[in-house]
Amino acid sequence: IIVVTMIDAVKRSGGVFDDIALEHALGVPVLTIIGHRGIGLDEVRDELTRADKFTVPSTGNLPGEDIDERYRWARELSVSVANIPEEDSRTRKIDAVVLHPVWGPLIFLGVMILFFQSIFTWATPLMDLIEATVTLLQGGVEAVVPAGLLQNFLSKGVLAGVGSVIVFLPQILILYLFITLLEDFGYLARAAFLVDRAMGVFGLQGRSFIPLLGSFACAIPGIMSARIIPSERDRLTTILIAPVMTCSARLPVYVLLITAFVPARQLFGFLNVQGLILFGLYIVAALSGLLIAKLLKSTLFRGSKLPFLMELPPYRFPSLKSVGTTMVNRAKIFLKSAGTVILLFSIALWALSEFPQADIPAGTSEIEAESIQLEQSALGHIGKTIQPVFAPIGFDWKVTIGVLGSFAAREVFVSVMGQVYSTDVSESEARLRDVLRNVISLPAALSILVFYLNALQCMS
Repeated sequence: IIVVTMIDAVKRSGGVFDDIALEHALGVPVLTIIGHRGIGLDEVRDELTRADKFTVPSTGNLPGEDIDERYRWARELSVSVANIPEEDSRTRKIDAVVLHPVWGPLIFLGVMILFFQSIFTWATPLMDLIEATVTLLQGGVEAVVPAGLLQNFLSKGVLAGVGSVIVFLPQILILYLFITLLEDFGYLARAAFLVDRAMGVFGLQGRSFIPLLGSFACAIPGIMSARIIPSERDRLTTILIAPVMTCSARLPVYVLLITAFVPARQLFGFLNVQGLILFGLYIVAALSGLLIAKLLKSTLFRGSKLPFLMELPPYRFPSLKSVGTTMVNRAKIFLKSAGTVILLFSIALWALSEFPQADIPAGTSEIEAESIQLEQSALGHIGKTIQPVFAPIGFDWKVTIGVLGSFAAREVFVSVMGQVYSTDVSESEARLRDVLRNVISLPAALSILVFYLNALQCMS
């Protein structure tokens, strides 16, 4: 069965399509549909139920094996059954601005600023709501289940593990909302075209820009969206450098260390030094990822390049139903594929930090007890065992445990630091900054920043 989609766009543009003539020429059923409205889908289903009546189409009118002959036959048949305007005036007028050598990059920059603002700003209320809900559930468990190992497992192992995944769901949804809207509007292809030359310096195509852009929120959707890249070499290269992009989970680590070690001074009277350092970390991460891509494309994935061919579709308004379906499906995929993995590994991490049980002296405060338990646990012993590996870059065993703890999620480093230094992060983050400033040298702090700049240890 041949199904021709978007037949409404053909008619709207003043074009003509003769499906009956095409059906006679090919010898197979030709159906026309309008997918986002569901028009014509019943006819497709009815045709599928008659599978036992299908016959092999006659090949008498079809061309032979010669490629030139096939193309010539296809062109002649297309002209005889379809008369479709190549480009509508609205698309041509918009492209004159969007793809302009000057206005095009400026519009692209504005779209990217809005894109980043939406991911980091609009998601915050929903993320706070999810975190508050998880905290409320943890409080409910602690109120119902007697204090002990079971309570600790349900609260910190299960709920905290699930919460660490679900908290990223608003960002995932906003990310896919923008990408789907930009794609359905027809702008995403234009954006890939605008950055193609810059990406080419590092051996990538403009298509790689879209997954890498999404990785600034979380590498998971970035990696998932790499499926749009037809070249296997470019696709694998993009997937491998996606986790290098500065995701939102790194922000708590960056902010903690920057506020602890970088003075809050003004440069030129209006530029904040701490803000410049944070911006620099984003730039360095992006450049390091692209340099890794250049290395991969010059070694492991060296080979002939596929030409960058991308259709520039006409501009159109997206279907709300289609956008909603895409977001729901992506949410399901994210929660199923990433949620189960993080939950299992979070439980494993909890077990390593809780066993063997340490002997806690009577009268010890809760936060100090957690610190003692962590040091004497299997996780603490592992940290001390592998600490010599991290010693050349200034990590002691406590920082090493923080690195191990951040396998669940990078921001866990902050809470682990609060525990190992007997500091309640949730009540007084300033104290943690003061402690770190006194116990960690500036070179070691910088090495931590560089480590998290390129570390790919987040389980998800």
